[in-house]
Amino acid sequence: MTMRLHNLKPRPGAKHRRTRLGVGDRSGKGGTSGRGGKGQTARAGGTVRLGFEGGQMPLYRRIPKRGFNHEAFRRRFVTVNVKQLNVFEDGAVVTAEALRERGVVRQLRDGLKVLGDGELIKKLTVKAHQFSATAQEKITKAGGQCEALPLPHRPVAAAASK
Repeated sequence: MTMRLHNLKPRPGAKHRRTRLGVGDRSGKGGTSGRGGKGQTARAGGTVRLGFEGGQMPLYRRIPKRGFNHEAFRRRFVTVNVKQLNVFEDGAVVTAEALRERGVVRQLRDGLKVLGDGELIKKLTVKAHQFSATAQEKITKAGGQCEALPLPHRPVAAAASK
């Protein structure tokens, strides 16, 4: 017998009967139909938002907000793997602007970091702000050079506004 659309069936035990709610006390789902007691959550369409405590001051507002967060001052690097550098010609100088022109990266952030995933088959001079150890090893092994650029200075006011 060949398999056709009209004779496909689910495996035995794969389909279950729908649980019938409110069909008597002895069914296990009678009375309140598994919704608990009375109130907003027992009604159709009745839900409360996440963290709502019935009008009581919620926990996330009771806890004091203190301390310092470094997120506003964190440097955000654009990362590029070594295998993505193979789009350049042999002997080319790879910079963040050159990567953007080639479409390897969309936007330039606070710096460029080169990571070591993949293989490099071209001899390139790579200018970036940071290199992983494996990326540096693979670039020099292919006959290229790694030039570490200084990180750009960011004023504190500009960092806080991001």
